[in-house]
Amino acid sequence: MRLLFVTPLLWLLAAPLWADARAQVMMDVLKIQEVAVILQTEGLDYAQTLNEEMLNGQGGPGWQLQVDAIYSPQRMTETLRGFLEAELQDDMREQTIDFFASGVGAQVITLENAARAAISDQDIENAARTKFAALEGSDDPRLARIAALIDSGDMIDRNVTAAMNSNYQFMRGLADGGAVDMTEQEMLAEVGEQQDEITEDTTGWLFGYLLLAYSPLDDAALDDYITFAQTKAGIALNRALFDGYGAAYAEISYALGRAVALNMVAEEL
Repeated sequence: MRLLFVTPLLWLLAAPLWADARAQVMMDVLKIQEVAVILQTEGLDYAQTLNEEMLNGQGGPGWQLQVDAIYSPQRMTETLRGFLEAELQDDMREQTIDFFASGVGAQVITLENAARAAISDQDIENAARTKFAALEGSDDPRLARIAALIDSGDMIDRNVTAAMNSNYQFMRGLADGGAVDMTEQEMLAEVGEQQDEITEDTTGWLFGYLLLAYSPLDDAALDDYITFAQTKAGIALNRALFDGYGAAYAEISYALGRAVALNMVAEEL
């Protein structure tokens, strides 16, 4: 008879393990680890630019160790996991797994990641922006589909907000590291002045990137993806990804600004 009491306990213990397993499946089908590695590569390239422009190329091995730690794919992956697990539970998690495990969803993830890796090449980015510029303002049906997808996820405003916050966090890091003397109000004002420029740049990049990424998809497949993106699960996924990457980049930007500042101060000593 004691087994009647043990069995419910075993189910209670198994439930969190099952949830963790399904969360990992979701991470896997979304290829979050792969994205994190692509973004790390972008980050290391940007760090090299900072080394050249703000540290006179004198960062050296110490700087490289710092940026390697800052752009940790594991840290970014874990940040995303927290947001995805919070936003996508039960049925929405299963719907997301079902969509991206195969078919159109799996193809979308593969194409997005390939395009993100490719567009880090400046020539490819320029070509993607040029493609969008040629279509902008037209009644091109593919452009209309991309616009519908972007609008449904409020992607431009979300990207602009994340970029502005990252810039603010970078300046906070510089200030806390002693490289600049700015009040919070001054930092916010400077970031606010960048909004129009960031919005224009984000619009060109985002449309160019998505036009590039989805170019192999036929219209029916892209329509299927747009339909999913407008479901409750799709909306929650979009929100989790933007919030998660926004949080990750805020942390990265602050750490990067502080690392730049500490290296700048060290050079002066």
